[in-house]
Amino acid sequence: MTNTQWVNESGHLEAPVVLTDTLDIGRAYDGVVGWMLRRYPRIGLTDDVPLPVVAECDDQGLTDERLRSVTPNDVMGLLDRTQTGQFARGSVGAGTGMRAFGFKAGIGSASRVLPASMHGYTVGVLVNDNTDGSHRLLNVYGVPVGERLKNEYQPVYPKRTAGIRLGGRAADGSIIVLVATDAPLSSLQLHALAKRAELGMARTGLISHSGSGDLFLAFSTTYVYTRVADFDVRAPKVAFVDDEDTINTLYLAAVEATQAAIYDALFSAKTMSGNGLTVYGLPVDRVRAWLDAAKQ
Repeated sequence: MTNTQWVNESGHLEAPVVLTDTLDIGRAYDGVVGWMLRRYPRIGLTDDVPLPVVAECDDQGLTDERLRSVTPNDVMGLLDRTQTGQFARGSVGAGTGMRAFGFKAGIGSASRVLPASMHGYTVGVLVNDNTDGSHRLLNVYGVPVGERLKNEYQPVYPKRTAGIRLGGRAADGSIIVLVATDAPLSSLQLHALAKRAELGMARTGLISHSGSGDLFLAFSTTYVYTRVADFDVRAPKVAFVDDEDTINTLYLAAVEATQAAIYDALFSAKTMSGNGLTVYGLPVDRVRAWLDAAKQ
């Protein structure tokens, strides 16, 4: 995840966050810079230069990463088309070639809203889940889904790779977790909020292997720049949250939303074949039946 050292140092997020595959991170970065230059023509003259945040997951397997298919123009067009509201999840965008627990995965999202007594703050989470691994680890709200499916829906590998064992991130996978909130939090509080995403991962059965590239970023929409990259920030209308109960509830919201976003990625993705590999989607109807039975 590029330029997080500057986000941590300054407490500011200067540009859109873009997700991509490992070998296209430079091209995506170039696309963000191009979009910013077109939108803010004073960059590099009277305005400071931006430091984009671009995060990657390794999708080799379903994708031939050597092709480096993403172009800067793709990213510029993507940023031009951004809008609020519902959006596609699962095997879309940066999540196209991703998999988790040995099932097809990718983009997932979920949110939680605090009670009115805590100002009704929202915590939203978006993940790109590529934590490939064993079916057996998957737990869905206490139901051992992975254990029940441990011998089914196994990925089908091309014959040319039979007997080849992938190592590092290709075997251990990774996840990107973006946490957004409208609660007025300081950079230190946001750093603490981002760390709670790991607890949401653990609830699903995920662990961070030695080769995992698990990346987290939290930001607040309360204070925004009046100009690009010059740190002229609007005066705060309200103080940072300092109520312990509210802070703890925000932490819980980040944990629950991360857990639900991972499930959303799995429930949204469908079986996919690519580059000679077939990865099956989670059998959603069967899982829902198990969840319904567990509630009774």
